[in-house]
Amino acid sequence: MEKIFDTHAHYTDSAFDEDRETLISSLRDKNVSLVMQACTDLEDAVKIQALADRFDFMYGSAGVHPENMGDSLPEDLYDRLKKLAEHKKVLAIGEIGLDYHYEGYDRQAQIQLFRMQLELARELSLPVIVHSRDATEDCMNILREYKPMGVMHCFSGSAETAREVVSLGMYIGFTGVLTFKNAKKALRALEAVPEDRLVLETDCPYMAPVPFRGKRCDSSMIAYTAEAAGRVLGKSTEEVLKQTFENALRLYNMKKEG
Repeated sequence: MEKIFDTHAHYTDSAFDEDRETLISSLRDKNVSLVMQACTDLEDAVKIQALADRFDFMYGSAGVHPENMGDSLPEDLYDRLKKLAEHKKVLAIGEIGLDYHYEGYDRQAQIQLFRMQLELARELSLPVIVHSRDATEDCMNILREYKPMGVMHCFSGSAETAREVVSLGMYIGFTGVLTFKNAKKALRALEAVPEDRLVLETDCPYMAPVPFRGKRCDSSMIAYTAEAAGRVLGKSTEEVLKQTFENALRLYNMKKEG
């Protein structure tokens, strides 16, 4: 089988506390060649870098997720994130964006944080990993303004939104949702994404594909997502894995492996 590039994972999550090292060590034997770990806050960035130092096929990002803003953020957040991004295996700013899903969110504070991190990505010439949930209008308005390099991860929008994201020069990431019975919207969006702008991800430990739905996800399960994507695109699982691997290398500005 073709090699897997998981473009968005969370191996620092507590769901992996009991067997993290063992699981990660097993991934190379399951065709997982590269993993991008998406950062959620400053503490997470440090953990991600430790894993990236420990495993040569793991890379990471630096950023603050909109749900992890807390009551306040440090005044020197920009400088601290910039320092974290100096790590040799940090290849993106993320995951950043907007999330209006839960009650009590602070819209203006989220927008301010999103803009600040987009400014940092622009300064450092790094791609961004964008999270958008129940905030499409605000998110797209900001992306139209900044036109960043990067990816809209765990895409849940419409086919029309997918086409616009791609028109801005970004990639679209899909998870195991493509395998779900109620995935009609995601599958329509997938059809709208050019093959050279499609990447696959797990968002593990979440979003496990069928037949593992409801269980802890890991990067090896992307093969099932690729199979589901292939049915829509008229491609084999191997063809989808090969194309999305090459796309992910471009997304994160990585050299093609020998």
